[in-house]
Amino acid sequence: MKTEWDYTNLADAYLKRPDYAQEAIDKMLERAKVKEGDYVCDVGAGVAHLTLMLAEKGLEVTAVEPNDAMRSNGIKRTAGLKNVIWYEGVGEHTGQPSNKYKLVTFGSSFNVCNRQEALEEAQRILVDNGWFACMWNHRDLEDTVQHNIEEIIKKHISDYSYGTRREDQTDVIEKSGKFDNIQAFSGNVTHCVKVEDVIEAWKSHGTVERQAKDKFDAIISDIEDYVYGLKVKEIEIPYVTRVWMAQSNKNR
Repeated sequence: MKTEWDYTNLADAYLKRPDYAQEAIDKMLERAKVKEGDYVCDVGAGVAHLTLMLAEKGLEVTAVEPNDAMRSNGIKRTAGLKNVIWYEGVGEHTGQPSNKYKLVTFGSSFNVCNRQEALEEAQRILVDNGWFACMWNHRDLEDTVQHNIEEIIKKHISDYSYGTRREDQTDVIEKSGKFDNIQAFSGNVTHCVKVEDVIEAWKSHGTVERQAKDKFDAIISDIEDYVYGLKVKEIEIPYVTRVWMAQSNKNR
């Protein structure tokens, strides 16, 4: 089962993307009251960034990912972890059993789903009173380097849009009628990244690639010229991990 968002050509570059803020993940797990040995489903698991953070807490993680190349990289990164198992599936149809998971997560993947169908599916596979959570890493655009990179993108894509990944997800969750106790919070993290890895990470930016089309290579080239022109070996990139979570109201 596939999605119209094809990440095959971005799968290796995704390995260079940053992890989520630990404080945000810890807060999510605390509020969901999940503990070691509990079942969690990570939907749109990609190359296992969030999957690994969940597994490190001793959770039994089912990672669901539609793209073969992304899933292959994720499997390699989690090889040897007995508490991680991978499946092919999408947010709207995970292929997982009903009433199994205490927490269902969407790490940078909720925006590529039909969100109402994904919420319905999340509730189906959650136990009573289980929790849904979605999150994204947002670059701090007030940072000078990130601001200048945004200007490069907008030079090539005049009507560039972040899509739904920077939207407040509260109304979408509320509209489903399937979740209560909606909460939003964030955590900050700064990644010190080698210049070459900065370029590699931008090659994984699906939102830019889809809108740029045949201009994507030119955008990457301009970003490469800019960051190498800074004459530094590493760049500090500030991120805000933004999380929305809500509790299933099934059987309440």
